[in-house]
Amino acid sequence: MTTDHERAVKFAYWVPNVSGGLVVSKIEQRTSWDIDYNRRLAQTAERSGFEYALSQIRFTAGYGAEYQHESVAFSHALLAATEKLKVIAAILPGPWHPAVVAKQLATIDQLTGGRVAINVVSGWFKGEFTAIGEPWLEHDERYRRSEEFIRAVKGVWTEDDFTFKGDFYRFNNYTLKPKPLQQPHPEVFQGGNSAAARRMAAAVSDWYFMNGNSLENHRAQIDEIRTAAAAQGRTVRFGVNAFIIARDSEDEAQQVLHDIVRHADTEAVHAFGHAVKQAGSASPEAQGMWSNSKFEDLVQYNDGFKTGLIGTPEQIARKIVALKAIGVDLVLGGFLHFIEEVEYFGKRVLPLVRELEEAGATAETA
Repeated sequence: MTTDHERAVKFAYWVPNVSGGLVVSKIEQRTSWDIDYNRRLAQTAERSGFEYALSQIRFTAGYGAEYQHESVAFSHALLAATEKLKVIAAILPGPWHPAVVAKQLATIDQLTGGRVAINVVSGWFKGEFTAIGEPWLEHDERYRRSEEFIRAVKGVWTEDDFTFKGDFYRFNNYTLKPKPLQQPHPEVFQGGNSAAARRMAAAVSDWYFMNGNSLENHRAQIDEIRTAAAAQGRTVRFGVNAFIIARDSEDEAQQVLHDIVRHADTEAVHAFGHAVKQAGSASPEAQGMWSNSKFEDLVQYNDGFKTGLIGTPEQIARKIVALKAIGVDLVLGGFLHFIEEVEYFGKRVLPLVRELEEAGATAETA
């Protein structure tokens, strides 16, 4: 039986383990990529009702992200500083082998009482791969490799004498002990807008992260993947990216958005846009991530402005419940000034979401 807690929309935040914050802008951000700040942020988020945190993976500098802490080690540090928060470590097939990830995460899961997950990132930045001497595969091949990666990791976590014969990975009677505490295994997240990404989500992932978008486009993605997963006897849960600007008045929130875009690092935004759109155009349908993003959208890495969680606590809470009504299970939030805004969200927005959920609010009444 599904409990009220399981039905309630969940909240996650982007871990700022990469310098530059979550917007490609020269506006002041009272956010830091260092570990002391991030420990305090994780503890604040946990107290404020957030259940997940997502660490980022970057291997090279660019677009304002001059410094990057490695995701798995950083995630473990945040888990050690908290008691309930689950941290999702971003993993990039290519640099990581599934056997290494399976063993790393099984150990962390054991050490933290079952509070770690992974987000498998198929890769969009060619320069990052070439800089570290990793082969750069064609678009759909990257997703095919990621699907094998997930099948291999799940197999290692759940089977003894695991054998797997893929095009990218091979295992021969491999047994991992100890296995993770979480049953059947730690959760596996992924993102991506292309047809290959959606097929992969339906086939192997537990969660599908969507970039910011309109309610109608989110509904279409959810319906497509849910139908494809059901045909394979599977279910997938859905998370949506949103850059959240919650203020006491709508005018104040909109002014913050205006200021972020006005202070955008124009050169960095254009460089980022060129890189990601080049990667997306390499998909057979030329419809990868960010394919329809304008300059203003690209100021936030994952189209977070498009989700529209910008306004008063009441406006944002109603939009979140509208997202829940179309099938969104988790909201992944980015913020300008993380600690103070996560705390504000927990005090002012999240209680309103719970009240609306309890009242049975729907997308039509929200």
